[in-house]
Amino acid sequence: MSIGEVGIGPLAAGMKECQALLNTMDDLDEDSYNKKMLPLRKLGYLVTAAAASRSAPSSVFSCSIKISQVPDFQFLGNGTRRCIHRFIVVGCSLTKLIMQSTILICRPDGLSNPLRSFSSVAGTILVQARDIGRISMELENAVEEHRFDDAWKLHEQHMLMEGFPRKSLVNKFLTAFAESLDLWWLEKAYGLVEQAIEEGKQNLLEKETLIYLAFCLARCGLVVPGSTVLRKLVEMEQFPPVSAWSAILAHMSQTAPGAYLAAELVTEIGYLFQDGMDPRKKINAPLIAMKPNTTAFNIALAGCLLFHTTRKAEQLLDMMPRIGVKVDTTLLVIMAHIYERNGRREELKKLKRHIDEAPDLSDVQFRQFYNCLLTCHLNFGDLEAASYMVLEMLRKAKEAQNSLAAATMVFEASGSGNQSPPEQVLSLRKLDDLDNGKQHQRHSICFEDFYRDRNFSKLEAEAKELLGILLVKLQRQVDLITTECGILQPTERIYVKLVKGFLEVGKTKDLAEFLIKAEKEDSPASTDDSVLVHVINSCILLGWLDQAHDLLDEMRLAGVKTGSAVYASLVKAYCKENRAGEVASLLRDARKAGIQLDSSCYEVLIQSRVLQDDNQGALNLFKEMKEAKIPRSGNQEFEMLVKGCADKGEAGLMGKLLQEIKEGQKLDSGVHDWNHVIHFFCKKRLMQDAEKALKKMRSLGHLPNAQTFHSMVTGYAAIGGKYTEVTELWGEMKSFASATAMKFDQELLDSVLYTFVRGGFFSRANEVVEMMERQSMFIDKYKYRTLFLKYHKTLYKGKAPKVQSEAQLKKREAGLTFKKWVGLC
Repeated sequence: MSIGEVGIGPLAAGMKECQALLNTMDDLDEDSYNKKMLPLRKLGYLVTAAAASRSAPSSVFSCSIKISQVPDFQFLGNGTRRCIHRFIVVGCSLTKLIMQSTILICRPDGLSNPLRSFSSVAGTILVQARDIGRISMELENAVEEHRFDDAWKLHEQHMLMEGFPRKSLVNKFLTAFAESLDLWWLEKAYGLVEQAIEEGKQNLLEKETLIYLAFCLARCGLVVPGSTVLRKLVEMEQFPPVSAWSAILAHMSQTAPGAYLAAELVTEIGYLFQDGMDPRKKINAPLIAMKPNTTAFNIALAGCLLFHTTRKAEQLLDMMPRIGVKVDTTLLVIMAHIYERNGRREELKKLKRHIDEAPDLSDVQFRQFYNCLLTCHLNFGDLEAASYMVLEMLRKAKEAQNSLAAATMVFEASGSGNQSPPEQVLSLRKLDDLDNGKQHQRHSICFEDFYRDRNFSKLEAEAKELLGILLVKLQRQVDLITTECGILQPTERIYVKLVKGFLEVGKTKDLAEFLIKAEKEDSPASTDDSVLVHVINSCILLGWLDQAHDLLDEMRLAGVKTGSAVYASLVKAYCKENRAGEVASLLRDARKAGIQLDSSCYEVLIQSRVLQDDNQGALNLFKEMKEAKIPRSGNQEFEMLVKGCADKGEAGLMGKLLQEIKEGQKLDSGVHDWNHVIHFFCKKRLMQDAEKALKKMRSLGHLPNAQTFHSMVTGYAAIGGKYTEVTELWGEMKSFASATAMKFDQELLDSVLYTFVRGGFFSRANEVVEMMERQSMFIDKYKYRTLFLKYHKTLYKGKAPKVQSEAQLKKREAGLTFKKWVGLC
């Protein structure tokens, strides 16, 4: 900012006034600060020049001088920018000036009270005139030759003398910095854009330049500056086409903060189209070109799924029909993932019809949908539906393998026609490069090619490629179902989940029936390697001997044959616990089934009889063993299996089952049921019914979780004006979280913070901010700064009233604290 040219004579008169102003700069609000700075800007920056002039001849200062402000920017993380203004004296005479002056004003952009310091150093410098045209020419040459250090120095000189260069040079300057993909120069470019907008010079910035800068910022991981430039474009009504900003969205969605911001951007832009507009009017064409399309929604939703912000993703799904977004097969599968994560089983069942009727769905996409449906059944505790799905998969797989169509399916699956579109353009190398942060280094779109591509087709292709990477990452999370030659097959993981679920609710008979039916469809290699035998052995290792015995009885009654190892292991476990009655019963069952126990089992039985002083029984067992001619080196399969589990070796399904039961928490399916009910009432804005449901949920012993409270908060916010209810709910949430293991997540705290800021409850808002920052959660400060300016723009501006109650004083302090946090004071 140029201060203007003034003579040396008037400076001495203003020195005392400026010095007094500098001494009273602390603890001022924004308005007072600006008022005090006005005279200082006119005179105070030349105070040291005047002071130095007292001992110099008047002829030396017969010239006029100019003082200019040079901004520099320092990024502090989380979108915060500290602006440091340096003021340098520039002369236009050939004489010597006996001084050098610098005034440094540091504005931390709302993080703390502004820090001002004043310093001067006396010395001798030669002040010489510079041709502004020559500086512009040198600056342009330095930019074209990529001498960025020289270009930046020349830019500073130009800012000192004339302010911003001409429009074409400013845009060339910005695009060159962006094209370098260097974080330092990208930050410099972003700082210049912010300065231009703050000073009302946004007419210097071209639309294509800002789009390209936002794209490069997002590609290099600077998601907050990238999203800010995109938001500024929308504010200035320089609407970027969706084919361009969807690529920015795709790069942002590769990280957790970026994915959250991507969802916010789609929401903000989508709101512009909810009321509809006439596409026939030419004036609406640029805005309509920005309308979010299916690809943009797919990118934002996939990012939400990968970084576990699925409730925000569901809000995006609710917006889609209101702005007329078409649904493709990829979106159908993403919707299934969202419904499964949020416990929307009814919506998943409705979606099943569309999945089954979709003509171009790949086997990978089928696998993802049925994995979601199966997981949802398990979360709701519907073991019958889950086991039925597994048996149906096994039956269809057996039919397909035994039919002539199997060969055709194998041929089609081996070709490219059965692969999903993202997989056709994706290679593992690209995915690895993205994981290692090398994606932006391999692909570089220079500004010239970017500018010539008027339809942004290259950016659109890159957005789809990055969407493919997100979808592959999502596919990696599917673990209940696999595909063999295009045929869905259950994995060991689903057996583990089902077994654990049946055992937890005590449905041993139902478990045995399910496993026996499953084995009829998928015969094991040997009787001792069946799923049922592995489950029995796992129960024995866990000490659940009665359940193991019940399963063995069901297996025997169903006519399913098994080897001696499982009987032997159960006998040994009973002997170890001195349960003689169960041992006798098990031995009778083994003899009826024609099972011959091994020598190790007899040794344990004999030892057990001896310990019980039953020497005759021990002798009888020894004779029985001798008559049966059982060799001494008995079958040690079970002991080897146990050792393998203990050593964390590959124990297959048995090892996974043991780990799941020991480490996994018991699933409370009732929470999912009640969350579904509460969500329904909140969505219909029936908050009294939602409150009753929450009360009933607690009385039945089901502990609410983050999803429960999120539904309540968003329900109150939808009604409007229910800030007191949210405040009471916030108090309950804090006490509940301190007494239980419930954890607040980012989505819940963000919804609470939004409600408090909207209602002006800044004391509570500061509590939420403190909690989120303590847990290192990302906060979109831009959103809350915009929200504050929209609803509380005139709040706490000017001096505080002289007479205030203690409550009013605390409320004002809380408001100013929040205002400072968002960078407005």
